[in-house]
Amino acid sequence: MPRRRTSLKSNRVNKRKHTRNLKVKVQLKKAIKKFQELLAKKDTAEAKTFISKVFSQLDKAAKKNIIHPATADRRKSRLMRRLNKPA
Repeated sequence: MPRRRTSLKSNRVNKRKHTRNLKVKVQLKKAIKKFQELLAKKDTAEAKTFISKVFSQLDKAAKKNIIHPATADRRKSRLMRRLNKPA
């Protein structure tokens, strides 16, 4: 248990940031999973419209330093590859 007031405050701040970051990550994972389900159903028209939302969430998470920008770019690249892959 920290003794200094600054350490106590930083623990509180870290807890708040952790819950906020976790919320963004969970929403991002749900969006990616929904996109993959659309691809599994072979609903490419719906998947093409939904991918812009997924890209937006990835970019926002990278901008807020929740995920690394290179990770966001890699995931976007892989999702586009799956979308454009001939069935």
